[in-house]
Amino acid sequence: MLSKGVTVSAELRITLAGAERVVAAGTTAGDALEADGRTVIAARVNGELRDLAHVVREGDVVEAVEIGSADGRAIMRHSAAHVMAQAVQELFPDARLGIGPPVENGFYYDFDVHQAFQPDDLKRIEKRMREIVKEGQTFSRREVSDDEARLELAAEPYKLELIGLKGGASDEENVEVGGGQLTIYDNHDAKDGKLRWFDLCRGPHVPTTRAIPAFKLMRTGGAYWRGSEKNPQLQRIYGTAWESREQQDSYLELLAEAEKRDHRKLGSELDLFSFPPELGSGLPVFHPKGGIIRKEMEDYMRRRQSEAGYEFVNTPHLTKSSLFELSGHLPYYGEDMFPAFELDGTEYRVKPMNCPMHNLIFRARGRSYRELPLRLCEFGSVYRYEKSGVVHGLTRVRGMTQDDSHIYTTKEQMGDEIKSLLTFVLSVLRDFGLEEFYLELSTRDDSDKFIGEQADWDEATEALRQAAEESGLELVADPGGAAFYGPKISVQAKDAIGRTWQLSTIQLDFNQPKRFGLEYQAADGTRQTPAMIHRALFGSIERFMGVLVEHYAGAFPPWLAPVQVAGIPIAEAHVAYLQDVAKKLRERGIRVEVDTADDRMQKKIRNAQKAKVPFMLLAGDDDIANGAVSFRYRNGEQKNGVSVEDAVAEIVSAVERRVQV
Repeated sequence: MLSKGVTVSAELRITLAGAERVVAAGTTAGDALEADGRTVIAARVNGELRDLAHVVREGDVVEAVEIGSADGRAIMRHSAAHVMAQAVQELFPDARLGIGPPVENGFYYDFDVHQAFQPDDLKRIEKRMREIVKEGQTFSRREVSDDEARLELAAEPYKLELIGLKGGASDEENVEVGGGQLTIYDNHDAKDGKLRWFDLCRGPHVPTTRAIPAFKLMRTGGAYWRGSEKNPQLQRIYGTAWESREQQDSYLELLAEAEKRDHRKLGSELDLFSFPPELGSGLPVFHPKGGIIRKEMEDYMRRRQSEAGYEFVNTPHLTKSSLFELSGHLPYYGEDMFPAFELDGTEYRVKPMNCPMHNLIFRARGRSYRELPLRLCEFGSVYRYEKSGVVHGLTRVRGMTQDDSHIYTTKEQMGDEIKSLLTFVLSVLRDFGLEEFYLELSTRDDSDKFIGEQADWDEATEALRQAAEESGLELVADPGGAAFYGPKISVQAKDAIGRTWQLSTIQLDFNQPKRFGLEYQAADGTRQTPAMIHRALFGSIERFMGVLVEHYAGAFPPWLAPVQVAGIPIAEAHVAYLQDVAKKLRERGIRVEVDTADDRMQKKIRNAQKAKVPFMLLAGDDDIANGAVSFRYRNGEQKNGVSVEDAVAEIVSAVERRVQV
């Protein structure tokens, strides 16, 4: 009861669209925004995402969250995950709930069920989801205590575990529990208000299920609870959801195109590489044609690095474990390393990184400032224990070769070195046919997964930031994404169908030089600690090749193509002539094969096109009489009566200029 003389204001002031506005007490964010619940589906209040039903308070700053924005899509997709979970539990009453977060381009939900979901099950679930969406069930938030949540969710063991983890769970799990007050979202029937389903969730959600315009269930798979192989394996259903049917159709078309470009499929079809089960997961072998591409990549990088003043070194594949204690990898990166093994009473490990060994090379003798920048580089094979669930073709392997470099500079030199290095990185990627980039700056957060003094991190971060900003490229923040020893710039490149890949990285490290006691003699005679720049242009040769296969859909530009020219005789009598032409091409460094099989000419052409050979040279009686060839391109275009000299010159020029045909 209010004390005598105390009044309650019926109005309050909020900021809306940058302007102050007076609204009645009890006004919701949705009312203030005049939201329709379809275009504007949520609100940002004082920087926090809220449901449209959130009641605003004096001084609140309220902004609209549209369904097509990044936040809007995430909210809509998370709501779709709830609808899917409701449909699953209606159709499979014994299913127990895991987590159901939004992810890039969609959502998933994990379930503990007696039998794995089948394709027909997905059809039934999706049908029921469409019915729920059409019903327009409302999402309603309510706060509960931990004990109340445990009582209501007594039949959900995984939810009970999350309640116990409140505040310390992963980002995905925080979708469920957050870090403070627990909340449950109820789904009510739009007609009679009856409770239809509920879930532990931080929110926010769309106001009604009708605000999920387009969705589709994609596939199922296994997933360990909370990502640990020690936990039960659940069944995960993946879906996608979009703000319009048109957007979803575009995405599904992109997926279809991506499937055609899948490097695992093309790698097999083009005989480039394989993954023998006898070797183990994530350990590829390269066939002769894949070996040619790999050699071209390495030769190119060796030449570019030599021209840029790099010095090549070589280090072993394994070392004493104590080296990684010194570098910090074992305590901070140990989960991603293969287990140790004992040899002669000493513990050894295969290396996950080359940098500790390069530090030993720097430390092997006294260094002077006159030697700096010292640019050491190596095609170094490293081994990382990637969980089986994330190993994926060449793009996520356990054994890889990095085009690794570590550059030791004075602090006065490091800014210019980073800027020059970024220019170098972008020119390399452009030579491989990638043109669209943005940069990501990964920095330290407040967690305990980083080493070193904050002042060093601040200085290193600012040096990277300045270089990134001067590049003129878009710069995106990645808080908490740094390596344990220092911040990094990642070059994000778009491929031919618009997907983004993280490729080259540049990391600035003040910590490892200190841990290894690295020094150089400065101009004034004092001993100084160098700065250390970690740089990988490809990232790894394996991953970069996988990206290139998909970027080019296997149709490599001539300079990278395993077979650059296919000689196709019209009849057996024309083989010798084409062999002479092939000799002229080989003398110019061109990779050429003459098809001497018994097949008809048209089949030979189809075989060359299927192998995605850039150029085909055909020869018959008239060509031989005129010292010419019929010059055929990969796309089917053909020029007849081209002199052998002109044909050779055109092919050599295309290879030297690294152009696509």
